[in-house]
Amino acid sequence: MNFEALVKHISTIQNTLQAQAAHAVNLALTSRNWLMGCYIVEFEQNGEDRAAYGEQLLKKQEQRLKTKGLNERRFREFRRLYLVYP
Repeated sequence: MNFEALVKHISTIQNTLQAQAAHAVNLALTSRNWLMGCYIVEFEQNGEDRAAYGEQLLKKQEQRLKTKGLNERRFREFRRLYLVYP
């Protein structure tokens, strides 16, 4: 194997596995978002605490979780994702 062949093999491995990793991350995040949306909708429709939380549900979730990237706006997006793709 010469140097050019080595570079080609390394480049192919990098490009292929980077694309696979990006796809896996995308799949995992989409699944996470859909599942969170599912739980939010199910709670809103059947949860016994629903009346107590009302419209404050998503805001209270944000305050309780305190996780970077998970906020009221994102929870609304997750709920919408689940409703569009049940």
